[in-house]
Amino acid sequence: MNRNKISSPNKAKNFKKSFKDLFKRLWVYKYALLVAVIFAILAAVLNVLGPNYLNQLMTMLFDTNGFEVSDVTKMGLIILSMYLLASILGYIQGYIMSKISVGISRKMRTEISQKINKLPLKYFDRNSYGDVLSRVTNDVDTVGNTLERTISSMITSIVTIISIPIIMFTISWQLTLVSLAQIPLALITVFIVVKFNQKYFVKQQKYIGDVNGYVEENFSAHNVVKAFNGEEKSFNAFNKINNNLKTTSRKAQFYSNIMHPIVNFTSNVIYVLICLVGAHIAISTNNMAFLATIITFMTYSKLLNQPVSQIGSISGTLQSTMAAAERVFEFLNEEEQPDESDKTLTIEDVKGKVEFKHVNFGYTPDNQIIYDFNFTANPGEKIAIVGPTGAGKTTMVNLLMRFYEVNSGDILIDGVPTKDMNRSYVRSLFGMVLQDTWLFEGTIKDNLRFGRPDATDEEIVEACKMANVDHFIRTEPGGYDMVLSEETNISAGQKQLLTIARAMVQNAPMLILDEATSSVDTRTEILIQTAMDRLTKGRTSFVIAHRLSTIKNADKIIVMKNGNIVEVGTHEELLEKGGAYKEIYTSQFERGEDF
Repeated sequence: MNRNKISSPNKAKNFKKSFKDLFKRLWVYKYALLVAVIFAILAAVLNVLGPNYLNQLMTMLFDTNGFEVSDVTKMGLIILSMYLLASILGYIQGYIMSKISVGISRKMRTEISQKINKLPLKYFDRNSYGDVLSRVTNDVDTVGNTLERTISSMITSIVTIISIPIIMFTISWQLTLVSLAQIPLALITVFIVVKFNQKYFVKQQKYIGDVNGYVEENFSAHNVVKAFNGEEKSFNAFNKINNNLKTTSRKAQFYSNIMHPIVNFTSNVIYVLICLVGAHIAISTNNMAFLATIITFMTYSKLLNQPVSQIGSISGTLQSTMAAAERVFEFLNEEEQPDESDKTLTIEDVKGKVEFKHVNFGYTPDNQIIYDFNFTANPGEKIAIVGPTGAGKTTMVNLLMRFYEVNSGDILIDGVPTKDMNRSYVRSLFGMVLQDTWLFEGTIKDNLRFGRPDATDEEIVEACKMANVDHFIRTEPGGYDMVLSEETNISAGQKQLLTIARAMVQNAPMLILDEATSSVDTRTEILIQTAMDRLTKGRTSFVIAHRLSTIKNADKIIVMKNGNIVEVGTHEELLEKGGAYKEIYTSQFERGEDF
């Protein structure tokens, strides 16, 4: 389980920079965006002009001198055409914005995927996988949806708020002043709510990540939860996190939604005032045709109310979006592993001599794990590493693979320091089989080619025979072309054999086995052992194992404790010494483990 989550969500860190980063990605589509903006402006203008033409139409109908049917028909067709054209333009700009938002979302997900491969492992020690997943899905989706819906709404709202008062002044300046009274109150309300509510939207995005992280961790360990009857405890823990999300989301939505009733109340008051002032003007001027103007102003007031309300909604959406964008860009700005493209040093003919010289390492400055580690593995030797939990066994492998960098000292392969070689090249020198089997959804053949895409079918079959897994594969539907998925019913031992076959296909000059037989039965362990004997022949191999029965034939056994080597020798030599190794051996024998 991963530990520390992301930093405190109580306030935003750098929204200005996040906005700039988002704008840069938007600017890539500047020409398409310009077309969408123009179409949105035209659609808004046409919708605003519609009531003005309706006013002219009603003025014709109220004319005491009568009206021409052809003029009324012509005006009606003009109004219908305007609204139809506005709808078409609105659809086109919506389609363009949809393509832009999808493109930006895809680009951001691509950047995140690339970033994941560039981050050091220490980042994932500090953050849950669920939180990273939340940034790839929820946060990116939030940004994409906002770009699709909000930009055009903002443009339409701004154009509407500017153009409606201009047209209204040309009709009646008195009723215009009455109608515009709602704008200052609405804008002040929006400003206050936005300033107060931002912290809740930031918290909301953080807690969504926490929920995803918890669900990911518990689903991956679902059997463990059930085995220990931990359903209630798991539910209570989830409920606590979920309640945090509920409370924060409720506050965020409450303060966002408070704008709507205020704006609606103001709008209703304006309707009443328009009727009263308009009726007074009509009576005082004895102009009954002015009733058409009152109806027009009520229509315009309703139109004006829509963008004012939209600004309130948009402000809440923008807050959530910028909180999500900040989390995405925060991830993209995480410190990466140093670029090593300039490191081209390679070993012409790899022999497999590995040396640890005065290696010191700690995951944090105040928590050193490896102390002045010195050891040499000669070409072709099988080196077993044993010791209690926390002794530093897996850490040594992580350092050897350059998953982490040593604090001081050197690790050399055939006399060449690994730090002077590209980390990708160093890793290509090792085949690796881990305790946790990892197979992706795809055919068996594709899984086996993962470390070496150019492997031939013949090489794959031969590797599977060496790994004692060929017979199992051929008995399955589809054989080597069978698709592995979550629904595929194969045992843990069969999965482990496949990962071993994958390492054989890779055919690297050196090999690392980290608890490779810890999750298999005795019969499968025998199959694995015979396969390992074939694979390790002629290769320098490092084997981490708790079950000492798997390493009896090792050329050297390193016994580690508290980051130091306490014993080195063969199985027989270490038993004769009667030290730490014999103590581990005896404890396993007393527990009834087979040797």
